[in-house]
Amino acid sequence: MVSYHWGVDSSQPVTNELYHSVQSTYGKPEFWGRYLTRVEGSVEGLTENEIELLHNSDTKILPIYNDFRQAVGESHAKVVAMNAAYHAKRLGIKKGTIIFARMGNLEVDSGWIKGYVGYLYNTDYKPGFLYKIDGSFEEAYCQAADQDRRVANQAVLWSTEPHTGVTNEEDAPNFEPTTPNCDANVWAWQYGRDAEELPINTNLIDSRLLPMLY
Repeated sequence: MVSYHWGVDSSQPVTNELYHSVQSTYGKPEFWGRYLTRVEGSVEGLTENEIELLHNSDTKILPIYNDFRQAVGESHAKVVAMNAAYHAKRLGIKKGTIIFARMGNLEVDSGWIKGYVGYLYNTDYKPGFLYKIDGSFEEAYCQAADQDRRVANQAVLWSTEPHTGVTNEEDAPNFEPTTPNCDANVWAWQYGRDAEELPINTNLIDSRLLPMLY
């Protein structure tokens, strides 16, 4: 039987102060989403100190990669996937961990989706996509899934919609993310954005995703 697990993600580094503030305000996160590299004006990159802090707190790490400005073409996707895998390995992230490409508002095509999945499929890591359903992602993903069954079978999707508001674990909503209109493993949902008190978002994930975290 599928169960769901509560956690958070942040663009800012995890400090002892932030971790304990989240724990006291919302509860203990089972996982924490963090970005693999620093992107100027956007996110700070995960550090070895954060990894140690989170693991010592019995909190898994959900890796995100967003150091790219376009999502068109299979060859470009392979470069992005190669860089994502490189930074994961640099940080000592274990084999079998999923790396979510953050799609944001980028224009995306099916070749890019297939390229990202195809490259990571042959590495130590697994492919995922952090997405919005509006824009071009749904059409591109569904085309890719129809053209290459590895996309539908191997990729895990992390939906950012709908936004129902930041909550603690006890008050989290039922797991009802917006999903593409095709075969898709939507196993994560960022349901709460931009908490007022702390620089975090709140999430639920499917229990099948938990072993793929670091």
